[in-house]
Amino acid sequence: MHFLDQAKVYLQSGAGGPGAVSFRREKYIEYGGPDGGNGGKGGDIVLEAVAGLNTLIDFRYSQHFKAKRGAHGQGKDKTGASAKDLVIAVPVGTQVLSEDKEKVLADFTEVGQREIFLEGGMGGRGNASYKSSTNRAPRQHQPGEPSEEIWVWLRLKLLADVGLVGLPNAGKSTFINAVSNAGAKVGHYAFTTLIPKLGVVRHKGREFVLADIPGLIEGAADGAGIGDRFLGHIERCRVLIHLIDIAGEDPVEAMRVVREELAAYGAELEDKPQLVALNKLDLADAELAEAFSEELLRAGADKVFTVSGASGEGIEGLLDAVLAYLPERTSTETKAVEVEETAEDGGEWSPI
Repeated sequence: MHFLDQAKVYLQSGAGGPGAVSFRREKYIEYGGPDGGNGGKGGDIVLEAVAGLNTLIDFRYSQHFKAKRGAHGQGKDKTGASAKDLVIAVPVGTQVLSEDKEKVLADFTEVGQREIFLEGGMGGRGNASYKSSTNRAPRQHQPGEPSEEIWVWLRLKLLADVGLVGLPNAGKSTFINAVSNAGAKVGHYAFTTLIPKLGVVRHKGREFVLADIPGLIEGAADGAGIGDRFLGHIERCRVLIHLIDIAGEDPVEAMRVVREELAAYGAELEDKPQLVALNKLDLADAELAEAFSEELLRAGADKVFTVSGASGEGIEGLLDAVLAYLPERTSTETKAVEVEETAEDGGEWSPI
């Protein structure tokens, strides 16, 4: 499994370099005086969100990150070199949590976002800085400030506009393959999807990210099945598509189970808008679909869509409803403005 959404890492900034104790020793210069330079600053620990990453797998093999310390001060008033900052690349959507996972220390939601997480120590003073009218030959110096260190948890919450939820075998993988480029594995057994999948959906000139998470079963909040550990990946979604197998035993019961597990997880997932969709319409007739739709409406669904991920039937209407919940610009949509090129003479364009 190459998908990893949690990792514990150790971070340590660089200590400051110590100041130098030095005196001038030049020919024909008597009582040259102190000339010890200051130490250099230690390196900072910097976290930066970068594009192209969607897993924390790199942190499975490297958990310790230590910035270098500043260089020693030297004679002739030479200040020690400052250490370079240690920049750690993380996927967009990564949260940094305290060791007890009780506090969110940082949240990376945009490409290029940088946070100085631990500051390197300042360099110590050399003996030249202690010279005074009453202390002409000081020998004291500072060792440099110590480094900072901390254990933290990195937790990835994939950035998606729309989340796909439902029981195992509700047809979520087939659906996301039908509307996007996800390429999810499809199988005729429960829990075919073991890790979250992302797909980019393009519909009527709009573009958004759809996230498919492993199926939920009753008791997922208590660890049943794969559990609810992947529900964090839909916390940032604006709307949820709740797929229900029309060929299942009881669609109303299926809706109840998923909704209760969302509520048990918390993070206000149960309050997010849900578009309920009866899937696998190709395996049922119109009369059965209408009867189940009425039952779901009576059970609390605001509106029920009937779709088929296999044949594509009804998908366009469902995606039309999704567009109403999207912002003016999603994270994947380009912000460039198309400009029409026109020539005053009505001919072809020319650089002259």
